[in-house]
Amino acid sequence: MKENKSRKINAGTRGKGKSASAAETVKKEKAVGIRNSKQKSKNMKTKEGLRKEGSDGKLSWKAGNMLYPLPSVMVSCKRDGEKPNIITIAWAGTVCSDPAIVSISVRPTRHSYNIIKESGEFVINLVNTELAEDCDWCGVRSGRDFDKFAERKLTPYVSEYMKTPAIKESPVNIYCKVKQEMLLGTHSMFVAEVVGVTVDGKYMDTKNRFDLGAAGLIAYSHGIYYALGKKIGSFGYSVKNKRR
Repeated sequence: MKENKSRKINAGTRGKGKSASAAETVKKEKAVGIRNSKQKSKNMKTKEGLRKEGSDGKLSWKAGNMLYPLPSVMVSCKRDGEKPNIITIAWAGTVCSDPAIVSISVRPTRHSYNIIKESGEFVINLVNTELAEDCDWCGVRSGRDFDKFAERKLTPYVSEYMKTPAIKESPVNIYCKVKQEMLLGTHSMFVAEVVGVTVDGKYMDTKNRFDLGAAGLIAYSHGIYYALGKKIGSFGYSVKNKRR
């Protein structure tokens, strides 16, 4: 009987030892967790990736598209025998001045991709505040399911430059013929020559010059649309009329 009691006492002692050890482990794990939590607050994980805060206040992010703001444009396209379509694009830009070359980048999964690829042409329609909602809608709805011109009550405008219609309500229409396609990854870039431009006559000023600033164009920055702000200067203003 005494031996059994002794065994029980020893077993109880060993159990207490394990409990104490487990408690210490929990404390250590909590301490590590607190340190990790503090570290995470410094190295916060965002959509763009892990950002590390340096002593200079700058944050280092992994490589990503942060070239903002950009023009958000509606690109119209058309395949023979079918209704025209509109795709909203932010990956658009100037490539060359003379000859006038522009580019747009389109995901191959988009309905408009094959239309542009087959037709070899498209129209870049600049967007102002009046067209901003139409621009967004055309970017979240597919031409496979909707006649976008009809749904948004936009007017197809056929110019002298090509069969593909522009959007009449747009202040500026840029007619483009595809010269080259480059499959880069998620997007395929169409490099195109500008063959003509049409503008809304109501933006001509008293000197018969086109006042693009009066058109109320919008810009796109990281998922948000903005109206362009006030004029701060013109090209070369930093060195013009300056006293030395």
